[in-house]
Amino acid sequence: MMIREATAEDWAAIWRFQEGIVRAGETYTYPRDITEERARGMWLLEPPGRTVVAVDGDGTVLGTAKMNPNHMGPASHIASASFMVAPEHGGRGVGRALGEHVLDWARAEGYRAMQFNAVVETNTRAVALWRSLGFEVIGTLPEGFHHPEKGYVGLHIMHRRL
Repeated sequence: MMIREATAEDWAAIWRFQEGIVRAGETYTYPRDITEERARGMWLLEPPGRTVVAVDGDGTVLGTAKMNPNHMGPASHIASASFMVAPEHGGRGVGRALGEHVLDWARAEGYRAMQFNAVVETNTRAVALWRSLGFEVIGTLPEGFHHPEKGYVGLHIMHRRL
């Protein structure tokens, strides 16, 4: 697996799995009816943000991550990131590789910490992955996310010093 900068040509492959993930409404705070154009604008970031893809040997996009400052001004030393893995490639270490890549990027860019603002508490695989990479839940917004099957569930704020 290789992680590289995402290009405009990667968008169709990203959207193929991103659309299903967003429409399912189980893990992202994006509107379930988001348009492709809006999703593209939110995912393919301009500097100081960055978007990458994880690809296998034949160039198939397995997953993607976007990383950026979490805040502006005097709080711009805190990074954030978002991740999506194509469901058919889950469980193969793609999310972990992307997570490690993002942490390395944030350190190299001089960020002091990384904060995830909205990790759905029922997304137990993601919560376990981020904990294994050193993140802690520093707070949970009770009933902050309306899950289509589980009703109102919490949104974790997760943090890790770099």
